[in-house]
Amino acid sequence: MSTQYTNQPTGQQSASTGNVLSIIAIVLGVVSLLFLPIVFGLIGLVLAIVAKTVRHERLSTIAIVVSAVGLIGGMILGALVVNT
Repeated sequence: MSTQYTNQPTGQQSASTGNVLSIIAIVLGVVSLLFLPIVFGLIGLVLAIVAKTVRHERLSTIAIVVSAVGLIGGMILGALVVNT
């Protein structure tokens, strides 16, 4: 269905404007708190930065913060567990 004034379809947004990379980055950031923070945290951070710069996703800022906190927090938590 098209609107009366333009040829653009109405209704759902296209798949390219989704937040897929941001959601994956958020999940990886949370996982990095407990498992391999350097691996999962860095992958999440890279995906979040790509989501912000290339795809302009809305949740990308949240994903950057969660991934960075997961990366740093996971390393601190791992250091505390190893030293005790």
